[in-house]
Amino acid sequence: MPSLKDLRNRISSVKSTKKITSAMKMVAAAKLKKAQDNAIAARPYAKRMQNIIESLKNNLLTKFPTPSLISGTGKDDTTLLIVCSADRGLCGGFNSSVIKYSKKVAKEIIKKGTKVSFIFIGKKAGNAMKREFKNNTLDVFSEVANPTIDFNLVQKIRNKLIEYFKKNYFDKCFLIFTKFKSAISQEVTKTQIIPLKNESNEDSNEKVSYDFEPSEEEILEEIVPNNIATQIYTSLLESLASEHGARMTAMDNATRNANEKIDDLTMFYNRSRQAVITKELIEIIS
Repeated sequence: MPSLKDLRNRISSVKSTKKITSAMKMVAAAKLKKAQDNAIAARPYAKRMQNIIESLKNNLLTKFPTPSLISGTGKDDTTLLIVCSADRGLCGGFNSSVIKYSKKVAKEIIKKGTKVSFIFIGKKAGNAMKREFKNNTLDVFSEVANPTIDFNLVQKIRNKLIEYFKKNYFDKCFLIFTKFKSAISQEVTKTQIIPLKNESNEDSNEKVSYDFEPSEEEILEEIVPNNIATQIYTSLLESLASEHGARMTAMDNATRNANEKIDDLTMFYNRSRQAVITKELIEIIS
């Protein structure tokens, strides 16, 4: 049975932990609002750019050879997975869900006889998967969202990606990130960015014919790399908002658990103290 001093130290330790988790919860909540607004604001732009490229691609198929970034290499020998995770922990199951999903996708690709390569954006996924896929890692980028996501850094990642593609390091590229839904709900998502995946716009009632100036081929050569950077940037915004939401929820749960633990320890301390006093009184009376 622990002594009264041990119980006082334990209560003091839990109270200190509670202060930390409570502070982290408030910081995450403050950052979440801005990150959520940025993620929601970026969605229409990214979607519209995808639609423009799809329209250009459909026009180009009958006139010009499609650029390789859109049509691909025609092979399916190697698949590149860009995995977006956090640089820090204490955010609940955010990182573990990304790692688990990425491993599942990688194993499914390997079963089909295709090689897998990785680019990690964020330390956590890279550190967790480097043992199993150390020889398959092309690059690791960290501190991308410190303090905010810099589009210039995203462009460097895009340039590296295109460089690897031109060197035939991969044939297909998928982006794995966590899509933000709410502070308590995030979903790990996979999207194909190279080559461009055909997406039907069934929800759109507009069927407009566009005339492009300059030609579709020239526009695509300029806009496709920008689209890749935009998709990566949007995914990182979604991932950052999800990270803050997951951290806020995790720290809120930790604070509640600390309160419950303090109550339990205080009650146990009072009972132990009462038992000690009763024992001393009995000894004196005896």
